[in-house]
Amino acid sequence: MRIGLVNDLPIALEALRRTVARIPEATVAWTAMDGAEAVARCAHDRPDIVLMDLIMPVMDGVEATRCIMQQAPCSILVVTATVTGNAARVFEALGAGALDAIDTPNLNDPAGVERLCKRIQTIVRLSRPVVAATASLVVSAPRAGSQPLPTPALLGASTGGPQALRRVLLTWPEPLPFAAVIVQHLDAGFVPGLAEWLGRECHHKVKIAEPGQAARAGTVYLAGGSQHLVLDSDCAFRHQAGSPSDIHQPSVDALLESAARAGLQPGVSAILTGMGTDGARGLLALRRAGWTTLAQDQDTSVVWGMPGAAVQCGAATRVLGVDQIGPAILAHFSESGIHRP
Repeated sequence: MRIGLVNDLPIALEALRRTVARIPEATVAWTAMDGAEAVARCAHDRPDIVLMDLIMPVMDGVEATRCIMQQAPCSILVVTATVTGNAARVFEALGAGALDAIDTPNLNDPAGVERLCKRIQTIVRLSRPVVAATASLVVSAPRAGSQPLPTPALLGASTGGPQALRRVLLTWPEPLPFAAVIVQHLDAGFVPGLAEWLGRECHHKVKIAEPGQAARAGTVYLAGGSQHLVLDSDCAFRHQAGSPSDIHQPSVDALLESAARAGLQPGVSAILTGMGTDGARGLLALRRAGWTTLAQDQDTSVVWGMPGAAVQCGAATRVLGVDQIGPAILAHFSESGIHRP
């Protein structure tokens, strides 16, 4: 595994070098002191992973990420002095194709170095070729009679997800005539910032889902914490512990499969841009349960891993561009007779 390091501070580069040295079979491919140099380096010597700073001279990390993903795509992890302090730029970088964001470790912070090591190793696991498994869970029949709450829209995203979610949410009216539940692969500590950013950008009520809380129309809920978010038969949220082998906690599959098991009235679900296959199995379970299932197309995806896996296993009833997904979800609720919160 060859890793490119991008940072304009020598002390930060040294911390990154020491981190890479702790990872078996990992080596430093090259170092760059600004975004423009990183773009040039990637063009001539593409590494497996780039550890990208945000605030740099000549070209910042957001633009460098955008250029690399266009010219020489590879896995990019934003490593910056403060993720929360640079929230707006971090979301731009994630929208441009970065996989995740983490604080730059201090040379005197072994815990920070260990966190970065684990994050890099997670990205390596995601980058390995995998085949989406087909769904094999028992799906409950939809419950007879009326439900206390309409079934919410369910969305999953990863690489490039924040900007894709922004574009989907911007197509929805205010007030929102349904509930939406989102799993976006992101470090748990960064989810509150995503909720605030999406709410500000899209003018919807966006909050983190809380156990015991029911998904109510007018609100967009985000999965937070380090456990899976699942739904019960009354559209209420629960947290569910995953296994140590789970790459993502929370995961899209866990949410979608819980909705299939709960026997909710068939709703609508969409898998957006992202690396890996998370969500394909769950989307297939929902399709078998009679749901409308959508996948973002390859042309508008930053990485066509998750939606591509959903298409390949036959989970998606429709494959749409990112700007068509929001209207398609809205049309589902209009056809279902849900017009107001």
